[in-house]
Amino acid sequence: MSERLTDRVAVVTGASRGIGYEFARVLASEGAHVIAVARTVGGLEELDDAIKAEGGSTTLVPLDLLDSAGIDRLGAAIFERWGKLDVMVANAGLLGVLSPIGHIDPKLFEKTMATNVTSVWRLIRSLDPLLRRSDAGRAILMSSGAAHSAKAYWGLYAATKAAVEALGKSWANETQKLPLRVNSVNPGATATKMRAEAMPGEDPETLPTPREVAEAMLPLALPGLTETGGLFDVREGRFLQVSVPA
Repeated sequence: MSERLTDRVAVVTGASRGIGYEFARVLASEGAHVIAVARTVGGLEELDDAIKAEGGSTTLVPLDLLDSAGIDRLGAAIFERWGKLDVMVANAGLLGVLSPIGHIDPKLFEKTMATNVTSVWRLIRSLDPLLRRSDAGRAILMSSGAAHSAKAYWGLYAATKAAVEALGKSWANETQKLPLRVNSVNPGATATKMRAEAMPGEDPETLPTPREVAEAMLPLALPGLTETGGLFDVREGRFLQVSVPA
């Protein structure tokens, strides 16, 4: 690897498995110090072992993103130790449930919204000041094709991802004159645990691996990126033109 992220600091949420796990490894292989955030301590420890074996460095943060005060403390701790942040990857999320909208349990609805949307806002609130201190701050928000297809029974998950994209676009517009670049990503169907929950009859061998998706996302974290406020489609390998109401 060319280590294009040497001396840069990156936060990755949902880093204990799937795309988050592999993207943390990819960032570390490029020289970034990765602050890996997840609820599952065992998964974080496995990630730490993998990154160290590949010559990288990481800081593990066992944190439930429903702990808003914990997210605030994360930002304060990063400021105290590094004084800035170069890459933020908001990857953690829940599927919720595939169900008619009117049948969704209220507690599950609220938990899914809190995990997929509110926690992203809290991350932005906590980490935006640190990203602004970087000469090339990069924010990557994980979205989904569900945000646009809004298929039957996918209403809860689709709504959360549409909300995340809207937050990202507004944030990008607020910061477009700064070095900070903010973009959303549609990874497409990927061989992850969440995908297996949603599509239990699907053969995972027919899908891209989390590693393949993570490698395709890498350009969004690099200092040379110029795009902001966009939606990067991994399958297409490009930013999509998404219509915006006048």
